Amino acid sequence: MRRVAALLVCACLFGLPAPASAAPVREPVGWAATGSGTTGGAGGTTWTVRTRVELKEALGNGGDPAAPKVIRVVGDIDGHEADDGSLLGEQDYAPGYDLARYMSCFGVDGAEWSDTRYDYCKRQRQLRQAGSANEKAQIQLTVPSNTTLVGAGDDARLLGVFLTVNTGTNIVVRNLRLEAPVDHFTTWSPADGARGSWNARFDALTVITGRNIWIDHCTFTDGRFPDREAPLGFHGEHVQRHDGLLDIEDGSDFITVSDSRFDDHDKAILIGSGDGRGDRDRGHLKVTFARNLFTDIVQRAPRVRFGQVHVVNNVYRGRAADTVYALGVGVESALFSERNVFRYREGAAALAVADYGGDRFQDTGSWVNGRPAHLNDLAIAMGLTPEAGWDPADVYDYRALTSAPAVEGYVLRHAGSGRTDGRP
Repeated sequence: MRRVAALLVCACLFGLPAPASAAPVREPVGWAATGSGTTGGAGGTTWTVRTRVELKEALGNGGDPAAPKVIRVVGDIDGHEADDGSLLGEQDYAPGYDLARYMSCFGVDGAEWSDTRYDYCKRQRQLRQAGSANEKAQIQLTVPSNTTLVGAGDDARLLGVFLTVNTGTNIVVRNLRLEAPVDHFTTWSPADGARGSWNARFDALTVITGRNIWIDHCTFTDGRFPDREAPLGFHGEHVQRHDGLLDIEDGSDFITVSDSRFDDHDKAILIGSGDGRGDRDRGHLKVTFARNLFTDIVQRAPRVRFGQVHVVNNVYRGRAADTVYALGVGVESALFSERNVFRYREGAAALAVADYGGDRFQDTGSWVNGRPAHLNDLAIAMGLTPEAGWDPADVYDYRALTSAPAVEGYVLRHAGSGRTDGRP
């Protein structure tokens, strides 16, 4: 029987036995609210951090990383900040590495690498590999179970931090601006695609085998270093130095992303490890995206493999000429779209959905440029079955906003970091 939601769109506050210094935590809606729910580090030790060293120490929680803890981030924390406070760069990770020399070893057209094309090629290959490993070791910070990581105030930022969840459960990430890391040692892959492709390594946030995770009121962006300002690479195109903004992989489950912003990025959100990874992902990857704002996202908002994914009351904005698609229907995915707003300048409904080997896609009541989107008709034209095979209302309580102005008005006012009314 369908459960009609009594939960307000804003979500209700609930009391917690937290220390006096810790504010109450809100409840998630969607998949993160199911099962044991998601409370993060409520009731645990409270840390206040201002540097990368302090953040790393807080994540370790005095040798007991899985114990409940609330970590309050104040101001900017830079992933490249060394223990002495200095900022590291490309030459600190791999002295002597040079992007132009690295590219020259593929030949003018970037078709094939050769260690012997120039006398420096083998060394550049080694430097790129070592630099990538060194950068990863510096900027990666892993969030353990039973953690609330929250921005204190309106201006908390993680700059160039490769934030990861690796088998962690019961985690809240809230009120943070996450600027995706620049991969100084991005890899050129000549055989990737018709003309080759750059493959950067780091996301702003990667969830691997994580469960019960709530990402709320965050802003994900390339920030100060958009790829359109990167050096030119092969075929007159810019080098791609960013990977995703948010990836959810390897059997992760019960995740909600709510009231957040995704800005100015190419491949934003990937759900699923790969078409051939059903052994890990099949039956998992249950994710809700509620009331998020996607602005100038080229593709993957999200792209889904295998998962049961509910995309409700989100707003998508951008130029049609710069957009490939919003919702990617991948292998064995069950994507349920509901009352989303798509606004593409000079664009049409075809930009809202793309088929990447999927079978099913269902939409209820979405709009494109102010008119009904008829996305189920589009799905049929693509050869997809316009039934997701599941209904979110049978799983959890929620109430969707039912008009395009209401959705846009709410999302534009509330989505993103710094818009939490002071509540962590």
